[in-house]
Amino acid sequence: MGTGRRSILSTIKTADLPTFRFYRRCLLYTNRDQRLDVRELSAWIRKKIFQHVTEAVGNNQALFNQIDINPQDGVISWAEYHKYFMIHRGFSAAFADNHDEKRHRGVPRRIKGERLDRTVGHCLKTIFSESIKKDQAAWSQLAKLEPFSMNADEFLAFTHPESSVAHHLELVEEMYEKFDKDGDELLTEDEFSIFHPEGNDDESLAIRQDEESRRKTFRTLIDRNQDGKANRQELLHYVAPESPRHADQEAEALLGLADVDHDNRLSLDEVLNHPNLFLKSKMIDAARGFHDEF
Repeated sequence: MGTGRRSILSTIKTADLPTFRFYRRCLLYTNRDQRLDVRELSAWIRKKIFQHVTEAVGNNQALFNQIDINPQDGVISWAEYHKYFMIHRGFSAAFADNHDEKRHRGVPRRIKGERLDRTVGHCLKTIFSESIKKDQAAWSQLAKLEPFSMNADEFLAFTHPESSVAHHLELVEEMYEKFDKDGDELLTEDEFSIFHPEGNDDESLAIRQDEESRRKTFRTLIDRNQDGKANRQELLHYVAPESPRHADQEAEALLGLADVDHDNRLSLDEVLNHPNLFLKSKMIDAARGFHDEF
């Protein structure tokens, strides 16, 4: 084994051993041809997605109770979450209670007793501040029942929006607003598929090509009872993470990027030669993949 390949192998093993377990299992329990096709990739990704959603929902209440402590009143305030955020990133409870939240003065010049290089400290402070501001913006949008406080359902939408039924309902409402032209809360194939461009011929051609793809999506993934219309339940199934479309799209993307010999299958070498691609995918890290999307 060459040095380059040994290095890639070591990286993937260290980062996530299930990458190799995934490959071995696919070879053992599918068609055993030493290659992975798009259906085999999709089946594994769907398994990882189901595992992630189950864990997210199952762990939500325990994490909620861990943060809801001052006071323990059935809602999490921003102050409670902010303290958890600080401690979770290595700061002491005393520092989290007393630091300047608006400016985050002193963050993160010292983490877990280690003094940081000035340049490194400045970069980390910028990343830290951006992260907390991003959380604060999402918090302000989701905390609807109490000003800057969340119940357990809202907290699930905050930490795992892809697993929250409330968030799914919001996505469906957005689809109605965008596509439901007659306001009857039923999407037809034409409503979902047809756009009326105001542009040149090239733009019109691109939109017509997209229309064909959207019609296929409507027929195969949205209109489950094949009556030419999509009701709220069908749209909820479409936006939910368990929908086959997420796994199918991810599998097609992975195959398209890593299938160097264009045989519509992935070999072990092709997987090993694209470690970052697979480590960041839903195949390995479903949470990261969904959080980037939702």
